[in-house]
Amino acid sequence: MRPSLLNPLFASASGLKGIGPKFDNALVRLLRPNAGHGATARLIDLLFHLPTGTVDRRRRCRIAELPGEGIVTIEVTVGRHRPQPRRAPRAPYRIDCFDQTGTLSLVYFNAHADQLRRLLPEGETRFVSGRVEWYGGSPQIMHPDHVVTPAAFERMPLVEPLYPLSAGVPGRVLARAVASALDQMPALPEWQDPAWLAARGWPSLREALLAIHRPAQPDSAGSQSPARLRLAYDELLANQLALALVRAHMRRKGGRAIVGDGRLARRILAALPYRLTRAQAIAIDEIRAGLAAPQRMIRLLQGDVGSGKTVVALLAMAACAEAGCQAAMMAPTDILARQHFEGLKPLALASGITLDLLTGRDKGQGREDILERLASGRTTIAIGTHAMFQESVGFHDLGLAVIDEQHRFGVHQRLALQAKAGQGANLLVMTATPIPRTLALTLYGDMDVSRLTEKPAGRQPVDTRTMPLERLGEVVDRLAAAIAQGGRAYWVCPLVEESELVDEAAAVERHAALVARFGDRVGLVHGRMKGDDKDAVMRRFQSGDIAILVSTTVIEVGVDVPDATIMIVENAERFGLAQLHQLRGRVGRGPGRSACVLIYKGPLGDTAKARLSIMRETEDGFRIAEEDLRLRGSGEVLGTRQAGMPAFRLADLAEHGELLSAARDDVELVLARDPKLASRRGEALRHLLYLFERDEAIRLLSAG
Repeated sequence: MRPSLLNPLFASASGLKGIGPKFDNALVRLLRPNAGHGATARLIDLLFHLPTGTVDRRRRCRIAELPGEGIVTIEVTVGRHRPQPRRAPRAPYRIDCFDQTGTLSLVYFNAHADQLRRLLPEGETRFVSGRVEWYGGSPQIMHPDHVVTPAAFERMPLVEPLYPLSAGVPGRVLARAVASALDQMPALPEWQDPAWLAARGWPSLREALLAIHRPAQPDSAGSQSPARLRLAYDELLANQLALALVRAHMRRKGGRAIVGDGRLARRILAALPYRLTRAQAIAIDEIRAGLAAPQRMIRLLQGDVGSGKTVVALLAMAACAEAGCQAAMMAPTDILARQHFEGLKPLALASGITLDLLTGRDKGQGREDILERLASGRTTIAIGTHAMFQESVGFHDLGLAVIDEQHRFGVHQRLALQAKAGQGANLLVMTATPIPRTLALTLYGDMDVSRLTEKPAGRQPVDTRTMPLERLGEVVDRLAAAIAQGGRAYWVCPLVEESELVDEAAAVERHAALVARFGDRVGLVHGRMKGDDKDAVMRRFQSGDIAILVSTTVIEVGVDVPDATIMIVENAERFGLAQLHQLRGRVGRGPGRSACVLIYKGPLGDTAKARLSIMRETEDGFRIAEEDLRLRGSGEVLGTRQAGMPAFRLADLAEHGELLSAARDDVELVLARDPKLASRRGEALRHLLYLFERDEAIRLLSAG
């Protein structure tokens, strides 16, 4: 149950003055775009909708002292109204104003004369604020931002916050709503350590929100202002505390020591055509130590494209087989699950491990046979999709669950998988998306981390080039020469069908264009195809029957065709750095020289230029990930928002990442002293979790 003290903050904003049904739906779209049907905007959404800048209206002067340009606030006497002539209805409505030093025109287009006469009665004093311009040597303000009486001027903000807006939400309506929400903000218990606040010079939560929404100085709401740092740290602390409680809950559920004797691992290593890298050997040692501990292992295996995570996962699963229990490996798509199965089958056969594949496409008696083998324990390792963790699937003795491409699954999905995986099952999750250290803490703070930072022997460097769309014909000609010499290529497009909203070349259209040049040597794969059809095209590409595979980003992760040496990405400027890096990782996997061509449509903005430049400079996925975070922010660092991404409102990891380590250290100290959050500060921290809607963590705390 949420503390009653917080209830006013979660009340509907439609009850605020000036916010009725007319604006409520538009506010939901602006403040809670992913909330779903029937959601309402709440006071907390208004308070956490931070301004992106300010307008400084403090420059006061007389008319004779007006600057050449800029925002001014000036006291004037209203003079003659000069409506537009009837013969020229599109001409501006002008109002002459004056003070002791000169005259100034206020200019309005499409104006209603009666409204302007009420707003600016002739002969009365008004304070006017807006951007001054000069026309024919005379000053004017077009559509002033504020026109107020002397009494109202006492209340007018001279430093005005600028908010992100969307259609249907006028800036003034939003500003009034935020002001009303601030007035209803309850006094909350302080969850931060007093010494920490004093050392940093940070205000209370209420003071921080007031400083940002009612700034006294233009920099009061800046990303490094004390108020903004306080709010960012609150959100990061809530994130780290929730993850720590998830971790504690998982560990409390108990585990068991799984200790293998190494015999199966030795057979697998003997069957490998290469030696493990030092990073792989270290990761395997860490995982085996985690499995052998009495507590449940919850570990992330993070490795760059082609760093050999799958072999590490197999050796981890082999340790379970040596100890007499089962392991399961889950991939996000059928294509990846089948590829893992085909890739691991020879090594499993060489070591004597029984392997099975289970996906949502398995039906009838074949599926029943697989289920029986899993339930009886005759299958040692199962590879599949999320279908493996449906209620109808039972394991005889599951010791380890391995999840591939972890960024597709959030903390909530991890909890659900843990429940399905059975009591005491260890968890190893893998991602081929290099993640900056700060983002890894927010995504995987409930886990131990192993990193693979080397590429196995035999991986080739990839020559990366950028080409403007105008030279597309030249790219196709070079591709034809490479195909004639036995080469194979991916051609990636962002869309399946032409969209009026986005002018990207569609995969379907590009496929048709390439078929006209290369005939039936061109295949097409996209996310809307049936699984069997996708598999058939992929098999033809792997066998060499197809030389060019046109695809959407469905091939971004994990697809392994060592003979493919060319990656062409169309509209590369529309992709995130991490996504481009993933796509480039599909080539350079065999002995041949490989190339990646990034085709862009100009003119390029500064961010797109920087992104393509970094791709040319380096293949280091971890450096690329850090640059991606810097250029695009945490919200988009994985290419598109994934289910597992933390949706931060107040913290920007590119700006506030250094606060994460402090938040994690603080959480460790708090939970070491007060694991149930029962102390005075612990109770306050419960309010923090509810405030940032980490209710799941509170439920885990209550579950014991």
